[in-house]
Amino acid sequence: MRIGLAYDLKIAVAGHSAVEDAFEEYDSPETVEIISGAIKKKGHSVVRLGGGVEFLDNTRREKVAMVFNISEGRGSYRSREAQVPSVLEMLDIPYTGSDPLCLAVCLDKPITKKLVALAGIPTPKWLLVNDEAELGRISWKKFPFPVIIKPAYEGSSKGIRLTSLAENIVQAEKEVKRIFTNYHQPVMVEEFIDGEEVTVGVIGNSPPKLVGMMRVVPKKQPKHFVYSLEVKRDYVNLVDYESPVKLPRPVLKKLEEYSLKAFQVLGCRDFSRVDFRVGHDGIPYFLEINPLPGLGTYSDLIIMAIKLGWTHEGLIGAVLDAAIERYPQCVNA
Repeated sequence: MRIGLAYDLKIAVAGHSAVEDAFEEYDSPETVEIISGAIKKKGHSVVRLGGGVEFLDNTRREKVAMVFNISEGRGSYRSREAQVPSVLEMLDIPYTGSDPLCLAVCLDKPITKKLVALAGIPTPKWLLVNDEAELGRISWKKFPFPVIIKPAYEGSSKGIRLTSLAENIVQAEKEVKRIFTNYHQPVMVEEFIDGEEVTVGVIGNSPPKLVGMMRVVPKKQPKHFVYSLEVKRDYVNLVDYESPVKLPRPVLKKLEEYSLKAFQVLGCRDFSRVDFRVGHDGIPYFLEINPLPGLGTYSDLIIMAIKLGWTHEGLIGAVLDAAIERYPQCVNA
């Protein structure tokens, strides 16, 4: 089968933004090479479609039977991850991963939080600050400190720094203003759950199953551990990744239950990664879900999978297989 590959490269947009982490979620040429190789290993040919206008031009010109989509979309729109799937649906081209609605919903943290809470999945207390004028109307005394301050519509830890943990009102207001200034979008103020950082990989559809779980363990235990962008960029020196996860069995069962429920409630397809904090009360608190998780060598999903016996190419192949099964016209193509 002739499969297109949709992606956005960091080098293609370098220097186009004043915000240092603006293109953090974009991929490297190495990731594109690895995914291309994995698709070819399954017996298919690969057409590199790229992203943005290049993707539009190439998709109209090239005849592909399916698209393997890792494109994050262009601009700072909260529905940007839905751009490529929307075009593909308009052209009636099958593709890997979740549909436009799911991708748009999951990038909007407040909407995602409301939906998972309605499904009975625990989530930290939170509030949304829409503009700086609202800061003066927040009743901080009713909100538990410390808190984490984060942009409402970002992924890949964009905007989340070591300073994002606020232990008092002054720190919180300073961080809220920083995000307004740099990201020009509403800001989430979320209760900080002191405990274990755990991420869960999900793959497949009928039914979905776990790739596994991974606990992020700081090498030097700070007062409060934040899995910030600084930590992710220097993970070799700052954290250890534990997989299989050594937590009590009832906690592991709840992590599995909540991950699969979130995957299905939010309409995810083929693969995703779900992030939790396990509190000292033993409750896994849902932080967010990524229905378009990174597939590069240093991404959490791939690190987890390899620790659990997968190969890098094997996991990519499993994502492709899950997508092909959803399209009868592709099964024997």
